[in-house]
Amino acid sequence: MKLLLQISRVIDRVNTWVGKTVTWLVLIVAVVSATNAVVRKLFNVSSNAWLELQWYLFGAIFLLAAGYTFLRNEHVRVDVLSQRLSERTQIWIEIFGVVFFLLPACCLVFWLSIPFFYQSYVLHELSSNTNGLIRWPVKLLIPVGFGLLILAGISHLIKSIGFLMGKCPNPMRVSSGKSSEEALAEDILAQRNAENDAKPAGHH
Repeated sequence: MKLLLQISRVIDRVNTWVGKTVTWLVLIVAVVSATNAVVRKLFNVSSNAWLELQWYLFGAIFLLAAGYTFLRNEHVRVDVLSQRLSERTQIWIEIFGVVFFLLPACCLVFWLSIPFFYQSYVLHELSSNTNGLIRWPVKLLIPVGFGLLILAGISHLIKSIGFLMGKCPNPMRVSSGKSSEEALAEDILAQRNAENDAKPAGHH
């Protein structure tokens, strides 16, 4: 079990690094989207390549960050009933879901997407749009993204079994702290309070 938990930590480090790196793509997407909109409105010029780049980046964010999202327990859950159960029962449900639903579905998509990408790569497939981009890089995102999600599922499975054996903490508690939105709201409130405190008494 110790070796499996070490493997789990390596997987988590990989998904964490990928997830945090991919967050920078959000900024790039915002810049590309804003630039496309401004150029189109001011100069009445539009480029299929830049529009497709925008779609590619959206796809990269969604696919490459899926494993990190699963690692952080920030994916959508329907746990109205399971949250009323004991921790051990919840973990058994997690194990069942990973083994019989998550891993089979992800492995199927991963397996089917490899020839889908390979054919595009061999043929050097181009977009059907004028001045569009090559297609194989975005198709490569599918097996890579689902591969990372498979690894995240395996890591979660290891940690779930480890928790039942008393070898590690409950993996479902990873994101039990504040959400990103809550942390941002608190930072803004703290900054506003600091600015108010810094003002002279006569300006309050």
